[in-house]
Amino acid sequence: MTAHLMTEHPMTDRYVMDLEEIGASAAGLVGGKGAHLGELGRIDGILVPGAFCVTTDAFRRAAQEVPGIEARLERLSALDPGDASAVRASSADIRRSLEAVTRSLGELGEHATYAVRSSATAEDLPSASFAGLHDSCLRVERGAVLGQVRRCWASLFSERAVTYRLRNGFDHRRVRMAVVVQPMVRPRAAGTLFTAHPVTSNRKVVTIEAVTGPGDALVAGRVSPDTFEVRGGHVVSGAGTTGSQRSRHAAPSREAVLSHGEALRLACLGRRIEAHFARPQDIEWCLVDDDFWIVQSRPITTLFPIPPAPDGANHVYVSVGHQQMMTDPMEPLGLSIWQLTVLRPMTEAGGRLFVDVTQGLASPTTRGGLLAALGTSEPLIGDALQT
Repeated sequence: MTAHLMTEHPMTDRYVMDLEEIGASAAGLVGGKGAHLGELGRIDGILVPGAFCVTTDAFRRAAQEVPGIEARLERLSALDPGDASAVRASSADIRRSLEAVTRSLGELGEHATYAVRSSATAEDLPSASFAGLHDSCLRVERGAVLGQVRRCWASLFSERAVTYRLRNGFDHRRVRMAVVVQPMVRPRAAGTLFTAHPVTSNRKVVTIEAVTGPGDALVAGRVSPDTFEVRGGHVVSGAGTTGSQRSRHAAPSREAVLSHGEALRLACLGRRIEAHFARPQDIEWCLVDDDFWIVQSRPITTLFPIPPAPDGANHVYVSVGHQQMMTDPMEPLGLSIWQLTVLRPMTEAGGRLFVDVTQGLASPTTRGGLLAALGTSEPLIGDALQT
């Protein structure tokens, strides 16, 4: 499927790219979501619905037609993220200007409806996801795609997105918006998959949420999903014979959305995607007939980092700061001074220092004294180690 923006432009600009052309290196042109989708399509055994991306070149061309855009962005960058009224007024002014820009897309094909998804260059990053801050829309009629593209462009300057960038140090003038346009599929089931437990951060547990039909009912909170937890090739908890999905206004269903075999197959696909991107993933999927299709994948940014273990074995770490009632992250200088002056090696993760107590716990001769000492100084850590 191809399309183009009907406008004169330099030959060096790319206004539209097919998904088959896109890989991880194209994030500057197609944003984080578009680059991840293109890269997903390169993984053996992973199915991704066909799509094209309206690139950041198109966004840049449109933004150039907004009078005084540079001065407006300069003023926006100077705002205090806590000044909600000023952020609201400035971002709304830029949004209105971008929405007024007119462009036309070529033929989209014969599909009835499309998913139109925002894909900013500062999106789906390992350190910042921007999840839910930019507009996306499902079941868009062919004639309404252009209007939704403009809406996605303008959502780069929603009040929430502007405040998030201000608080996380992103320069408004360096962020661009691409838009992913995909034909809608008609799934019998859809949902999310986390290749690490989103609550406990356990990297060995895959968590799946599944609902019947499209996944937007799950996102909107209109249904309660079936939930599966998969570990070591086994479903360790979740809907088995009765299922748990139910409408908030309907009688409970007695049939599980996915079989255990389907949950295991989906978990394997999640692990394959995780291995390709080399970090835990938050994945959106849908099941069409008997095939799982992946419609989005992004890094999980909420997991606490794990200290590196050169031997690849399991280790137990204790927080030095929590032993000292210092629970906040430390500054880099403080971390360095501690590591240079203490006798015992300490490793850093998440701005905190940790001591590896694996050997002490493994030895029957030292285990009791170690548990007693750590439990006395910090009872919660003592309880955790006992458990």
